[in-house]
Amino acid sequence: MGRLFWKFFLCILLAQVAATIGVGGVFWLRDQARQRATPVLDSGPPAAIALDAAAATLRHGGLPALRSLLPDMRRPQLFVLDASRHELLGRAVPAELMHAVERELRDGAQSGDSAVWRGARRLVGPGGEHYIAFVSRDFGRQIGRDAGRQDGLRDGAGPDTLTPGLGPGPGPRRRIGQSVVIGATVLASLLFAALLAWYFSRPIRALRSAFEAAAAGDLAPRFGPGAKGGDELVDLGRDFDRMSARLRALMDGQRRLLHDVSHELRSPLARMQAALGLAHQQPDKIGITLERIERESNRMDKLIGELLTLSRLEASPDVLRREPVDLVELVDGLVADARFEADQALAADDRGAALRVDFDADDSVNVSGDPDLLWSALENVVRNAARHGAPGGVVAVSVRAVVGMARVEVCDRGPGIAPEDLPAIFQPFFRSGASRTGVDGHGLGLAIAQRVVQAHDGEIVVANRDGGGLQVTITLPAAGR
Repeated sequence: MGRLFWKFFLCILLAQVAATIGVGGVFWLRDQARQRATPVLDSGPPAAIALDAAAATLRHGGLPALRSLLPDMRRPQLFVLDASRHELLGRAVPAELMHAVERELRDGAQSGDSAVWRGARRLVGPGGEHYIAFVSRDFGRQIGRDAGRQDGLRDGAGPDTLTPGLGPGPGPRRRIGQSVVIGATVLASLLFAALLAWYFSRPIRALRSAFEAAAAGDLAPRFGPGAKGGDELVDLGRDFDRMSARLRALMDGQRRLLHDVSHELRSPLARMQAALGLAHQQPDKIGITLERIERESNRMDKLIGELLTLSRLEASPDVLRREPVDLVELVDGLVADARFEADQALAADDRGAALRVDFDADDSVNVSGDPDLLWSALENVVRNAARHGAPGGVVAVSVRAVVGMARVEVCDRGPGIAPEDLPAIFQPFFRSGASRTGVDGHGLGLAIAQRVVQAHDGEIVVANRDGGGLQVTITLPAAGR
């Protein structure tokens, strides 16, 4: 067990012990107050009824009938003294109570009102004998204590077994019972504290193990849906699983990105080294070699620029610069560039038919954002469509305003994307099987486009077209929305 378990255990145990001592102290104080309480006369209606019954019994049945009545009067208990101040059943009357009875009789005689005599009353027997009857609230317990004292003295018990005051202290059997109750309470508190401390410390120990494993590089889920319970500690474990899964995905992405960057940079570097070697071996072909080196350096410069753009978008996903941008004007310039490049490709390769780029747009569609980033995103999409479009085919580009949104669609008739590759189309350096050969590119265009669109609170969707080809749909909030 760790230190946290013992902290929980001791805190809960102290709380239980404090509660036990508090409750036990209250009962102990109550018992002490009862033991020290001076018996008082009962002057309530039940006492008046008991005194009336005693008077009627003495008047009609005499002393024998009254003696037989007294043992039956338990609630309330009735006591009768004869002329010599002896109780008819031989029960001892404390001096304090006797003073209270005399004071009650004296006050009643002075007032002349019989209603005052409800606590104590003078009775007259059939032969003119005089008696005193009264009812005491605590006198029953006092009689029990006196009886216990007398029994103890008869059994040979010493005076040390009696409690000073009106009666004896608790007997051995009562003390044993109290000890058993206290011991059972302490054991139950220990068990309850141990179970509760274990319940709290167990998931925390599991979390500590998970943190240690994560620090060692193991980010595998450890709690998952199978974790028992539904409290905050279990939710914390599931949150840790989600965090570790996200970290693992980011780390895997970083490793993959580093591998892809190294691979993409190694290829042009290898070709540049080969060109340099050829220039050394064949000085007469220095012009062709320099053109090859320039082309490879441009490719590296473009790759590094795209990597910097992607890194900036991932590090700061929010657009820091926003200004009105006319998408119709922006996309029109991109279409013009795509048409020019298509014509240049036709003149260089003599493919027989130029790729046609059609453009259809509303009069004006405005958004708010960074014009440079939007240009980069849309350029990547349009260039991809022109690059992968079938020779002699058509690339259709449209810009529309739809219910407070600006929508840009780019459609081509190229080979499309394999359905199993669609979920990974926006990953950096990803290229589908149909575009891995024969087409220049690094697989960063759509990744950059997605991050730019998301930074502008938009959405980009890629889907295969019926009859072949690809459709890219970009939706952005219109300006002023």
